[in-house]
Amino acid sequence: MAPAPAEALVDTVVLDFGNVLVGWDPYGAFPGRTRAEVDAWMADVDFPALNLAQDAGRSWSEARAGLADRPHLQPLLDEYVAGFPGTLTGPVPGSEELVDELSAAGVRLLGLTNWSAELFGHAAGAAPATTRMEHVVVSGQVGLAKPDPAIFRHLTDTHDVDPARAVFVDDSPANVAVARELGFHAVRFTDTTALRAALRDLGLPVGR
Repeated sequence: MAPAPAEALVDTVVLDFGNVLVGWDPYGAFPGRTRAEVDAWMADVDFPALNLAQDAGRSWSEARAGLADRPHLQPLLDEYVAGFPGTLTGPVPGSEELVDELSAAGVRLLGLTNWSAELFGHAAGAAPATTRMEHVVVSGQVGLAKPDPAIFRHLTDTHDVDPARAVFVDDSPANVAVARELGFHAVRFTDTTALRAALRDLGLPVGR
């Protein structure tokens, strides 16, 4: 009887960026506003849906035009875009060190991030580790956004990724669930210490 095949080696780590490598707090775009003001605006524009549409490739000018029938909501949209650098709170603790460690060990590093194409340029300054990927799939640039399985397939097809040999890391349960359904090892990010433990469990060469 032939022995069972050995489990595929995990040699690729695919990282989400927001709140995995770089902190993101949308309230940081509104330093002159009360939280109640921002909460009311977010409710009126359905901010999660608006943000997902931007992540999926809609331009901010199109988003603004979509509020033409409610012009009182446009000023805070403009403030959000202008103040976007303030939403980025810097590197997630321990993330830069982990990326450097994985890179030094020869692990392939890729990014798969939901991010507006027009605002993605701010990532590098806020968290330099985001620049250390071999490739980054930015949702707004490809017109697809997680958790749509199509963006995962774009990653695997365009960058020759075998999901069985890759671990996907994201803070969103929905994104992690889709990645797992597509055959990735998938880890929900809570903090870098827990991620290190999960990567070690998968056989990757990281310390504690």
